[in-house]
Amino acid sequence: MGLLEEWHKKAYNEKADRNALTKMWNDYFQKEKGIYEQLLKNPDEEVKGTVQELADKYGISLEYMVGFLDGIQESLKTPNPIEDTLAADTVVSLAFDKEKLYKNMVAADATWLYGLEQWNKIFDREEQHRMYLEQKKSGTIVKGPKIYPNDPCPCGSGKKYKKCHGRNV
Repeated sequence: MGLLEEWHKKAYNEKADRNALTKMWNDYFQKEKGIYEQLLKNPDEEVKGTVQELADKYGISLEYMVGFLDGIQESLKTPNPIEDTLAADTVVSLAFDKEKLYKNMVAADATWLYGLEQWNKIFDREEQHRMYLEQKKSGTIVKGPKIYPNDPCPCGSGKKYKKCHGRNV
């Protein structure tokens, strides 16, 4: 079983003790926050190394580092090979796209991450607000107005919808 599969098995185990799982996630989120605080101090610097070296660098377990890599994967400039081949000696990069990372934090409702003060040095408040709204709206489905059979056809023919484009519906 690969490292990522082991992480998923532990972190998303529905049969696990709820209290133990909650404690594990709270601990993980604190460590994750610390890593992001460090990464966001120099957002343009590419942090690279083996999974074990990065775990040691940030003072976390190999397991948590795998979880971190899983979480940041969609925000990276170049995705890491984490699916089946991830091992302690796999070289990975944490070079992230700043806007993508911010939006993914918003999408995950991770207020403790997109609310970090380090973001203020990267994006001004207006830009953060714009990206926040853009991300929140991206998941919203907007339906057009309902067209009833006796309404005028939207094509502009002057006929009722039921006699024009609604005929075959």
